[in-house]
Amino acid sequence: MTDNESASSSTTAAVPPAASKPLETARWADVADEVDAEEDNAEASSAEVGLDSLTIDESKLTHNELTDPDDSSIQAVTSGDTPYTSAKTFEDLNLSPELLKGLYVEMGFEKPSKIQAISLPMILTPPHLHLIAQAHNGSGKTTCFVLGMLSRVDPKITAPQALCICPTRELAIQNMEVLLKMGKFSGITSELAIPADPANYVPIQKRPPVTAQVVIGTPGTISKWMLAKKLGMSQMKLLVFDEADHMLAESGFRDDSVKIMKAIVKGNRNCQVLLFSATFDDAVRAFVSKIVEEIFVGGYNQLFVKKEELSLESVKQYKVHCPDELTKVTVIKDRILELGEKVGQTIVFVRSRNSASALHQALVSLGYEVTTIQGALKQEDRDRIIKEFKEGLTQVNLVVNYDLPVRYNYRSEPDYEVYLHRVGRAGRFGRKGAVFNLLCDDRDDEIMNKIQRYFNSEIVEVSPWNSEKEFEVALQSAGLL
Repeated sequence: MTDNESASSSTTAAVPPAASKPLETARWADVADEVDAEEDNAEASSAEVGLDSLTIDESKLTHNELTDPDDSSIQAVTSGDTPYTSAKTFEDLNLSPELLKGLYVEMGFEKPSKIQAISLPMILTPPHLHLIAQAHNGSGKTTCFVLGMLSRVDPKITAPQALCICPTRELAIQNMEVLLKMGKFSGITSELAIPADPANYVPIQKRPPVTAQVVIGTPGTISKWMLAKKLGMSQMKLLVFDEADHMLAESGFRDDSVKIMKAIVKGNRNCQVLLFSATFDDAVRAFVSKIVEEIFVGGYNQLFVKKEELSLESVKQYKVHCPDELTKVTVIKDRILELGEKVGQTIVFVRSRNSASALHQALVSLGYEVTTIQGALKQEDRDRIIKEFKEGLTQVNLVVNYDLPVRYNYRSEPDYEVYLHRVGRAGRFGRKGAVFNLLCDDRDDEIMNKIQRYFNSEIVEVSPWNSEKEFEVALQSAGLL
């Protein structure tokens, strides 16, 4: 994946490993939503929340500790006196037969994951308190909020009742696919709210009001529909923010997100809010807690993973010192892909489009099947690439950081949340995986050292870079060979 000077992103992936799915962050939501100038002005005038003045104050909450003995890294802090019991089976959640059939037949689930066992009772139990939840990539968090949306919908009411907001159109599409699969037997209707491609564009004033019971989309399009009075809020029961850290970060979609929340409260004060993310830095966590309390004026539950336990234990992390950029390409093709061709797919994250293009060409010339995705692509090309990747998907076991993730405009400061997201690509649902960080200069070393200190973990060096034996040992240690 790439994060270049224009704040776009791209990912290179290879098969005998290969292909990729774009990393979702505010910085990499590189297909802008279409918003008219007059709508921008209307939105600006409607913003009433003083964002800079918001600070967290948890002293008003009644904190009750709720922990799962099988997963000590997950800690829930509940508000009020509602008792919650972890769900050992999906039947414990009193779901409809249609949803149970979707979970077992379509999704192939057997029982709730650890995060689902703890969070779903909080979502589904009256009085339906708000939830701020941090969960690993691949832990099953999508199922938590999708099942929550499907469970809260009244099939007899033909109006929007659940809304899920995502930072990118790709993530919105992915979540919709999960909803359609899980809700196959429920009869619940749904609609995507994402920027339309030119061939299917319909002026907002000519489109009919939204009657779908579940809407999933990006903040710009959702705001546009709401301002045009095409997306009603009067029946809204559940609002979900996926990747909430990026949706509510100052560098993300904070203003749009706050405006949407305020509009929903104006339409229905009893709407439940769920904020899910793999990461929450301290500033975003404080803002999220405060904004829920300020806007929705009610108790909220929290579910977090301790920072030092964020790096997935099932994923081995390595660093490789490369003398120059060309050596990075050699390491990828002659060591990582050569040894890992029987392991699964590999995703390579790259900072710039030029680097992604050069790496793509180098790997294709050697016979690897490679897909590259980046911000300059047209929407239809992005959709086609994602579809091709999914259709060829075995599983992703290897992640390569060709360039370490850094904060935009602060090239010596790591982006810890993005790093964690990348690690999570190789360890979904507890699978074994490995991450190789390619380092080239003193600044890379400094960034890597900061990442190690932040997560309180030692990242083992694979040395020398051209030793086939050392890479074999690394993959064996990761349980992949």
